Amino acid sequence: MLGLCCVATLVALDQTVVSTALPAIVAELHGFDLYAWVATSYLLTSVITVPVVGRLGDQFGRRPFVLASIVIFCIASGLCGAANSMHALVAARALQGIGGGMLVGSAFASIVDLFPDAHVRLRWQMMMASAFGLANTLGPSLGGALTQYPGWRWVFYINLPVGLIALAAVWRFLPHVRHGTPGEKTRIDWPGAALIAAALGSLQLLVELAPQQGVTTGMVAIAVVCVVAFAALFHWERRVAHPLIPGELLRDGSLRSMFLLSATNGFMQFSLLVYVPLMFQGGFDLSARTAGLLVTPLVAFIMVSNVCNTRILPRIPHAAHMVNLGFALTTLCTACLLLADAHSSHAFLVAVLVVGGIGMGLTMPNLTITMQQAAPRKNMGIGIALLQSQRMVGAMLGTALTGATVNWVYRDTVAKALAGEVGGAAWQQQLANPEILVSPERQAALLGQLAATGRNGAALIDMAHGALVHAIHVGFWLTIVVGLLSFLSIRKIPKISFRTSGVKVPLEEGLHEP
Repeated sequence: MLGLCCVATLVALDQTVVSTALPAIVAELHGFDLYAWVATSYLLTSVITVPVVGRLGDQFGRRPFVLASIVIFCIASGLCGAANSMHALVAARALQGIGGGMLVGSAFASIVDLFPDAHVRLRWQMMMASAFGLANTLGPSLGGALTQYPGWRWVFYINLPVGLIALAAVWRFLPHVRHGTPGEKTRIDWPGAALIAAALGSLQLLVELAPQQGVTTGMVAIAVVCVVAFAALFHWERRVAHPLIPGELLRDGSLRSMFLLSATNGFMQFSLLVYVPLMFQGGFDLSARTAGLLVTPLVAFIMVSNVCNTRILPRIPHAAHMVNLGFALTTLCTACLLLADAHSSHAFLVAVLVVGGIGMGLTMPNLTITMQQAAPRKNMGIGIALLQSQRMVGAMLGTALTGATVNWVYRDTVAKALAGEVGGAAWQQQLANPEILVSPERQAALLGQLAATGRNGAALIDMAHGALVHAIHVGFWLTIVVGLLSFLSIRKIPKISFRTSGVKVPLEEGLHEP
């Protein structure tokens, strides 16, 4: 379990450290249009990898894939730190996503191998949740400090010592548990994986590029590829003998609702993790270190609520109540962030993010332990893997949709503010990319140019800060809508009880009761 906790630390640390450093990365590598791609390229490759590794782990055991994932993740982290352009960074993040997907698809399912009893597993789950939460807690502050002092590249290099510790612990202690029949040949649905990549990749391109380019021949072609890929995936998965996405999992309405909730949870969580630091640094003009400290309560209370959750679950009728509360608090946090501006007190921001952290900490763990009980035993590994991959699909869409919205609204707001002013077109071109708001050097250069022409440069920069805050607020409205729609599916998830009087084990090979 200590080895698995180090593995969880790798994934959690990477999420929160990188999000705090992103504004500084964009300022140095010059590519705000690829801001969201640093996250979505990682998520896209993870989505494809998770179900494949989940299926292979069911047959061959998790240990080999945990070890391989740590090696890949660390190599990719080194490449990310050495990247000299946004395109190189996005490519390295895609490789890192393969390692991250293997980690998620194998490490979390390993807990079920180690502790088949649900009550025992629930207690040990707290250890994994605490490690994940501790890494999340340290991530923003650590990311801000590393970015401000040694430089943003160290937010990737920090993964290397953690990875070496994880590799040594897993190699030495994690047993090799296999569920497959010796000699049995495992068939992997590679065409299904390729169709998933084509469908989600084209969808991501469409979401990212359509707001910028409008209706063009290229956009229509990408839309056609997206529709065809999704249709082909649906048709193929129904006919193939060993589908990557088992039909019996999707035919069960309650399990299907859990996959949907996992996606909406990823949408909300990553929208906040990626764009709250940008709002603090680019909108409120805070330093990377201060922004990291302010974001820390968001992730710190994910750990706090994780720990409290394992104590509360045995005392309530079923885990669905905690999922309901989690979505309610995360939605409330996002709504309160709409009230935040550059003059908001730090106490208000901390209080709002504490609420969001508690909500996030109650959602995904309860979906995971419910899936561990509700999925059929033979598909348990792939069920957990799909749950995690759906979270990544939601995160990818959330990051991409929010990013596209922020880009479009910011540029439109700046254009309207400068319309009709003398020389407005020239200043609009320089302010069209928000990366100038997180680059002191570029701001100083612009202020010098404005002073030479007799313009009030400080007022122009303040206008741009306000435009970015407004744009991010509009993006957060998408998150609120997704949060409200999630309540339609919560009532359909399996009612799994962990009361100490006895665990309610679902009937019919692990499927929920009607």
